[in-house]
Amino acid sequence: MFQLVSTIVIRRLLVAIPTLLLLSLVVFVVLRLLPVDPLAMMLPPSATAADSAALRQQMGMDKPIPVQFLIWLWDAARGSLGNSINFRQPVVGLMVTALPATIELAVVGLVLALMISIPGGVIAYVLYKRKRETAADLVVTLLQSIPSFLWSLLLILVFGVLWPVVPFSGRVGQEVTLPGITGFAMIDLLVTGQFQAWLSALSHLFLPALALALSFAPLVIRVLRSGLIDAANEPYVEVARLRGLSETRILWRHMLKNAALPTITMIGVQFGFLFGGALLVEMIFGFPGLGNLMVQAVRGNDLPLIQGISLIFCVLMLAITVVVDVLYALLNPKLRNL
Repeated sequence: MFQLVSTIVIRRLLVAIPTLLLLSLVVFVVLRLLPVDPLAMMLPPSATAADSAALRQQMGMDKPIPVQFLIWLWDAARGSLGNSINFRQPVVGLMVTALPATIELAVVGLVLALMISIPGGVIAYVLYKRKRETAADLVVTLLQSIPSFLWSLLLILVFGVLWPVVPFSGRVGQEVTLPGITGFAMIDLLVTGQFQAWLSALSHLFLPALALALSFAPLVIRVLRSGLIDAANEPYVEVARLRGLSETRILWRHMLKNAALPTITMIGVQFGFLFGGALLVEMIFGFPGLGNLMVQAVRGNDLPLIQGISLIFCVLMLAITVVVDVLYALLNPKLRNL
């Protein structure tokens, strides 16, 4: 098993290196070809053309694009992604500060999505070829047609305005100071024993995570339902029935495990869309994550920051792919026996 997992990780790493290089090159070239001047915000209104040229030379933007990319690549290999034009801080430091919030939001959103979709997929399968199947399909289709940003607005309207039971802005309450140990608020507050502050962080996280979950869960429900329908026709199900096992036990102990394989693969592929949805969700809820930082970078034409965030998103997606492949290998008995 260890050899199988090692092989999967090595293969993915071999693919990841050229993928990162190609993506970095594409993003770098596209950003440099845009008709914007990223240095305009760094110059005072009274700046002359000579001042602009001097600053451009200082930032290395007077060189040809291939040379600029090679310089950026060399710095990136040494752990430096340059300085943000707007924030006047290292890009790495800004991303390290914002990334934990986005990961926390996406992970909690995924957990909530699984809490909704696993029972939902089982119920959809139980209703298969029954009178209520059409109603269940209609509900799932309706949920799937609502994007995460619209869910955000609806949740704010219902639970923040009409029935204000949970906060809908920021990451924690104003009275809470994050310890800053790992950057993950839920972990840091729990480790330091600040349970009231931990509940505050959880309440602030709930609505944005639920908005992501509600947009992600319907797709998981559909895939899980299809997997259960396919599993119902497998020979082992008939054998289990002949042995006198109840339908409930067959479903939860045997069929669900096999139906989980394509579902896990789909979750891994679609998890990137969860991060993409987090961009707008963070804006709406004022959540200080990587998506919010990306919006500020785009508004300010902050090329180094945009480049760094694009790179970290690619790294996250490649890491998720590795995790999904490993989980698939662990759950698939055919691969475990290789």
